[in-house]
Amino acid sequence: MMTSKAMNLKWPGTGLGLVLGCLVFVAHLCCEAQNLVPNPGFEEADTCSTMGFGFEGPSAWHSANGTPDHLQSCLPYGNALGLPLNFFTFQEPIEGNSYAGLYTYHGPNWYREWIMAPLLEPMVVGQTYYCSFRANAAFGGNAQYPQIWLANDKVGLLFTTYERHWYQGDPYPAPLNDAHVIYSQVLTDTVGWTLVSGSFMADSAYQYLMIGNFFSNALTDTLHFADPNSVFPWYPRGYTLIDAVCVSPNPMGCDLGQSVGEELAGGPVLFPNPAHDQLVVGQRGGAEAQVLDAVGRGLWQGRITSDRWVLDVGSWARGAYVLHMAHRGRVEVHKFVLTE
Repeated sequence: MMTSKAMNLKWPGTGLGLVLGCLVFVAHLCCEAQNLVPNPGFEEADTCSTMGFGFEGPSAWHSANGTPDHLQSCLPYGNALGLPLNFFTFQEPIEGNSYAGLYTYHGPNWYREWIMAPLLEPMVVGQTYYCSFRANAAFGGNAQYPQIWLANDKVGLLFTTYERHWYQGDPYPAPLNDAHVIYSQVLTDTVGWTLVSGSFMADSAYQYLMIGNFFSNALTDTLHFADPNSVFPWYPRGYTLIDAVCVSPNPMGCDLGQSVGEELAGGPVLFPNPAHDQLVVGQRGGAEAQVLDAVGRGLWQGRITSDRWVLDVGSWARGAYVLHMAHRGRVEVHKFVLTE
C-alpha cells in the first residue's frame, strides 16, 4: 500500500500523475463501497447446489427463517431451482445469473422465509440510509399445480443488531410485524422486476439485514392469480423473487427510482420556490428528510412533523439546494433555490 511519505520524483509532472491516479483509485473505492450489502445479486457461491439458504446458498447469506431458495442458471434448464424456468416461475434475473426466492405468504398457517446477511460496516446512529431491491411475484413455473400461487404485500427490509440463524428442526418465530422498508402494495407483477425502495434514519448501530415479509397473515393483503373455486388443488401461498439488494448512506448509492421536482406531489410540495426566509413543505407529514447543498454537503436532517411544515432558511447561503424525503415507502428529491 502506498504511504504518505515524501518522495523525490525524477520527472516533471510525475507527482501530479500520482495524485490524479490516487484520486481515481480512491473514487473507485468510494463507488465500490457505497453498497453495504455483500453479494447483493446472490452471484457468489461455493458450489452450484440445490440445497438453498438453509444449508449452503450464496456467500454471506443464510436463512433467518425457513428454507429460502437460491435459484441459479448453472443448474439444468427446468431444474426446480434452475433459471430461467424453475418450480416457481419463468424469470430471468434482473442482473447476473442468480436470484433468491422465498415464501412471503403461506396460509392458513403462518409461515415465512427470511434471508439474512451482515452489512459490510455497522450503521451510524442518526445517519440516513437509502435502500432498494428488486422483487418479482412468482407464477407459471413447472410445478404440477402452478395456479396455486397468490400475490401479497409487505415484502421488505428489516435491520437488526444481532444475527439469527434458522436450522432444520428449529421452531418458526412469531411474526415481527415490523420493517424499515416495505412494499406497501400487493406485488402483482409476474413479468418485470418491481423496484422496492425507501430510506430511514438509523436509531441503532444495525449490523445485519433481513429480507422477507415480517408481518402476520392478518396484516398482509393478498390477491389470487386464479379463482380458488375454479382450480384444484388450491394452496394459498405467495412466493417472491429477490435480486439487486442495496443499502447505502449515499442517496445516489442505490437505485431508488427517484423523481425530481413536483411530479409526485399532486400540487406544490415546496413553496415559495425560490424562497428567502422560510421554506414550507406541504403534504409530507411523517417523512424523514435531509437537505444537501449544491456540492452534496448535508445542512439539515430530521423529520417532517406536519403537512404544513416550515423550515427556517434565512441564515443559509443563497443558492441551490436539494431536499431528499422518504415518504410512504418512496424516496423523493426536490430542488429549491434561496434568493435575496
